[in-house]
Amino acid sequence: MGFARACSVALVGVEGVVVEVQADLEPGVAAFTLVGLPDKSLIESRDRVRAAVVNSGAEWPQKKLTVGLSPASVPKSGSGFDLAVACAALGAAERIDPATIADMVMIGELGLDGRVRPVRGVLPAVLAAAEAGYEHVVVPEQTAGEAALVPGVSVLGVRSLRQLIAVLCDEPVPEEPVEGQGRPDAMLAGLLIPGTGLGTGLAPAAGRGDGHRPDLADVAGQPRPRQALEVAAAGGHHLLFSGPPGAGKTMLAERLSSILPPLTRQESLEVTAVHSVAGILPPGEPLVARAPYCAPHHSATMQSLVGGGNGMPRPGAVSLAHRGVLFLDEAPEFSGKVLDALRQPLESGHVVVARAAGVVRLPARFLMVLAANPCPCGRHTLTGAGCECPPSVVRRYQARLSGPLLDRVDLRVEVEPVDRADLLGQGGRGESTAAVAARVREARARAAERLAGTPWATNSEVPGHELRTRLLVAPGALAAAERDLERGILTARGLDRVLRVAWTVADLRGADRPDASDVAVALELRTGIQRGVPMGTGQR
Repeated sequence: MGFARACSVALVGVEGVVVEVQADLEPGVAAFTLVGLPDKSLIESRDRVRAAVVNSGAEWPQKKLTVGLSPASVPKSGSGFDLAVACAALGAAERIDPATIADMVMIGELGLDGRVRPVRGVLPAVLAAAEAGYEHVVVPEQTAGEAALVPGVSVLGVRSLRQLIAVLCDEPVPEEPVEGQGRPDAMLAGLLIPGTGLGTGLAPAAGRGDGHRPDLADVAGQPRPRQALEVAAAGGHHLLFSGPPGAGKTMLAERLSSILPPLTRQESLEVTAVHSVAGILPPGEPLVARAPYCAPHHSATMQSLVGGGNGMPRPGAVSLAHRGVLFLDEAPEFSGKVLDALRQPLESGHVVVARAAGVVRLPARFLMVLAANPCPCGRHTLTGAGCECPPSVVRRYQARLSGPLLDRVDLRVEVEPVDRADLLGQGGRGESTAAVAARVREARARAAERLAGTPWATNSEVPGHELRTRLLVAPGALAAAERDLERGILTARGLDRVLRVAWTVADLRGADRPDASDVAVALELRTGIQRGVPMGTGQR
């Protein structure tokens, strides 16, 4: 009787669980049994592994082979277990020394000819292996760069099973020819999900292929919306643009991700892990370094927005926009249930999806931007534009954005139509993305210094209790906000959010703490009521 074991990783959402792959050979009729709660694609690995072993020049054991995946209570899916199953079977047959693979994590799909094909979710799988104490990982050659992002782990990238056998047995490593030179690598097909278009890319211009990135200088006029965009980026505040069609709401939203600061190392690993599982990680870019941008269509279902699907839940748009921007254009056209499902991730920074197959916690700390027209025809706020929508229709249309959802939006800005002078450039071009991004980075640095030693990184994450007890504003600065609270213009949550925005405005102008003018700017950006304050946030 022969026995050997190797290790692999089962992904549950974007978190990994180390699975021990045990192979046992016993005398009897030749058979291959796979146990341990596998799904359909994993059950089919029996045929893939047998053909790959034979075509790699090794002899398949003519005995009763039982492969167990432990812990058996964890659901296992996908083809990433093929490599571990093949090595465990060869270890039980004594083709490989069982001791060399006992503490080695193997991830990869096997082709019938023995080639090792890449799979999705390599980064979170290697992160789980490192947290469990494993130091040696074997992955497909195409994903070795992604796996190498995890510190403290020795990564071996292989192109075929015969190469891995030679390495484990201290034999000469055969050279594997690179096929398909001059055309896209067919082996990378397993990393991308078909149909993941521009809306789930890393930036609005990611799919153009010409390297062009939208610049804020392209936006004509709109000083107040530009100010709101800068405040939103500096403090991580959610934003609502409302106004007629063609005023520039989408242009402004598409430029928000470019003024956000670059992701930190930890944030990059979080975002890369989500994108790797979702199958939208571009080949050749193992690490996402800039804030992602996700803009789902208004016909999106709740499962596509917050996560879900058949079997184990998969990341939705709120998770794909983690540490970046989630833009909902034509927000009133979204389903009411879909919009209200955003309340939990807006507050907590994560979403918990419960299904019959299990409960998954997915990261979802994003900056939300809503764009809405004032009425179905869009001309309600224009003078002499001929809006024919009855008042009842206008009220119903605007009520599609529920009060509890809007209460979680810090900044609500009216986008006015662009006049002729601004459109023709007679007023001069606005500030570029680079200038605004520099101020945003400085404001973020001030907030990070103030919040050092706390679990919060931006002003939008600070609880209201801390704002009212520890982070105090200048004396008398809250007088206007307190009056709005008494009049019912602000809720208790709204007052806390005004305080957060006021701290961001103070950070942008380099002040130690907010004064009455900073609170006035925050109130105007939230309520839309003119307070007679200057438009610039970088200076007085």
